[in-house]
Amino acid sequence: MMEKQTKKNIFSLQGFYLLSFFGFGSITPLISVYLSDVEKLNGTQIGLILSIGPIMMIFFQPIWGMVSDLTKAPPKVLTFTTLLAGIFGFGYIAFHHYSLLLLTAILMAIFQSAIIPISDSISIKYTSKVHYNYGNIRLFGSLGFGIAVFVMGRLSEYTPTIIFYAYFISLSISSFLAFRLPKESASTKVNLLLGVKDLFVLKKFIMFLIVTFLIFGPNLANNFYFGLFVDKLGGSYTGIGVAFLIAVLSEIPFMRISGRLIDKYGLLPIAAIAGAVSMVRWFFYFLEPSLTLVYASAIVQGLSIGLFIPAGIRYIRDITPVHITATAITIYSAIGNGLGNWFSTFFGGIIYDKFSIFGVYFFFGILSLFGVLLNLWLMKDQKDTNHEKSYGK
Repeated sequence: MMEKQTKKNIFSLQGFYLLSFFGFGSITPLISVYLSDVEKLNGTQIGLILSIGPIMMIFFQPIWGMVSDLTKAPPKVLTFTTLLAGIFGFGYIAFHHYSLLLLTAILMAIFQSAIIPISDSISIKYTSKVHYNYGNIRLFGSLGFGIAVFVMGRLSEYTPTIIFYAYFISLSISSFLAFRLPKESASTKVNLLLGVKDLFVLKKFIMFLIVTFLIFGPNLANNFYFGLFVDKLGGSYTGIGVAFLIAVLSEIPFMRISGRLIDKYGLLPIAAIAGAVSMVRWFFYFLEPSLTLVYASAIVQGLSIGLFIPAGIRYIRDITPVHITATAITIYSAIGNGLGNWFSTFFGGIIYDKFSIFGVYFFFGILSLFGVLLNLWLMKDQKDTNHEKSYGK
């Protein structure tokens, strides 16, 4: 039976994920529409502002990890960064000049880049120690995000700036909960430079970084452009919220069964299926479907993201030596996710400016196509390697 203190820690972790992701869900899906409709920015300007976050993640995630290691107080670092990220969100209300909005995005991103990796590290280590399913904590993040996009979508019909107030309030309460989280180390102590040297001679690691860049980058960028897409099709703020609610909540059941599917079919086949589903979805959006079909198709996000995230992490752990696994995951997150997110978001903004939102999704579809092809090549290479090993025996 679970101890009383363990229950409190689990509750604090679940509450932190619920509220922090509620904050992310309040602002992420609707900010592109806000910048377009309220601030009247063009596609290139919007793309640059939205792509700042992934770039900051690449540079500042390792820094926040080192700060957590040096201070030996991850919950305090998480408290500090979460609160400041919420405060800087008010810059979108206070400022209306493009350069100041860009500065706001940079300051927000610097501190927000610490929230997910530190909380994930604390959660994974603690749940492993007390033998609790990490997925049952992380699901509260998807739940919070889904509730936020639905609620904020409806409230934004009356006052678009409410998304920034909701972001601040959610992250302020989250910062209080962060202070109460279990005192676990945020990361494994690793020599990042030596780890990088060892990793970049692993062909499979390099190839899967590129696969993640091509497949998962557009999935992350879609969080910013999906609102503009629904808006272009004639949907309201409420409609954007409904579509996101369907998409995000669909991730939950797939995350719960991902382990069984991976064990049955293998990591790379599951990643390939997730990538192929994403690719079909993006090309479908390029065809300018009706809103009804868009809402119906949003559920496939669960199949793509809900399966790719766990499959990707497990694959990286499987193909890297134990002594550099922590470094591998850091690099995988920063480059595979961060750089891919930036590339898709930034160039998506340029394409949106020059062509249309539908052109953005064609671009996403092409990237995903190359990602799936590379994933299939990895599968063939793995099959050939296994065959050679069997033959050698």
